[in-house]
Amino acid sequence: MTETPPRTISVVVPAFNEEAYLPACLDALMRNVGNKAHEIIVVDNNSTDGTKQVIERYPSVTYVFEAEKGITRARQRGLLSASGDIVAYVDADTQPPPGWVEQIIRHFAADSGLACLSGPYSFYDMSGIRRWISTGWFVTARPLYAMTGYMMVGGNFAMPRDILHRMGGFDNTIEFYGEDVDIAKRASKFGKVRFSPTFVMPTSGRRLKKQGLLKMAGLYFINYLWIAIRGKPATNSYRDIR
Repeated sequence: MTETPPRTISVVVPAFNEEAYLPACLDALMRNVGNKAHEIIVVDNNSTDGTKQVIERYPSVTYVFEAEKGITRARQRGLLSASGDIVAYVDADTQPPPGWVEQIIRHFAADSGLACLSGPYSFYDMSGIRRWISTGWFVTARPLYAMTGYMMVGGNFAMPRDILHRMGGFDNTIEFYGEDVDIAKRASKFGKVRFSPTFVMPTSGRRLKKQGLLKMAGLYFINYLWIAIRGKPATNSYRDIR
């Protein structure tokens, strides 16, 4: 009996003006993912700072340029550039931990009907009660996941490349809020969307700190509902936080 070879993984990192955070992200990828991934792609989303120069310090990283600014456009450019069987997306201010890529391999090997794997954030630059409350949001959101059958975060998810193409890629009419919900909702038509509490991604809490926890929770909640019910986000504008 011939064994099915393990599926290859492309890691995609969208980056707009991320020279301050990107080095730690790439260091973590080199340390904890390394040659377990088929390729690591950074999509420079028309940065005006030293993002490109940061990427050039990592010879094993593939540099890709996307001129039209926007997270969904950068994700789509990464998809079109990727050649792995599974495409995993992280944000430039994340720090993929040990065991992260092994979880992707294990989950997709164990479940042929899995369309998307995602999991919660932990915030490495927040402390005390603020960190506890911010991380606890993912626990309070689980009833929504139970009702709809889908939930994910944009800086920590993996999907088979063929499913991403079959569902039409990323919706570039969505500027920012709700893009992750849109991906999860459309992916759920092709298989199971698993939000695993152990598939944790350390990330910066910079947006929460600068815009406020209550405001951010409200924005994400209303846009989740709007995508789930209407198929489009409630909020079109967003603020770059760097």
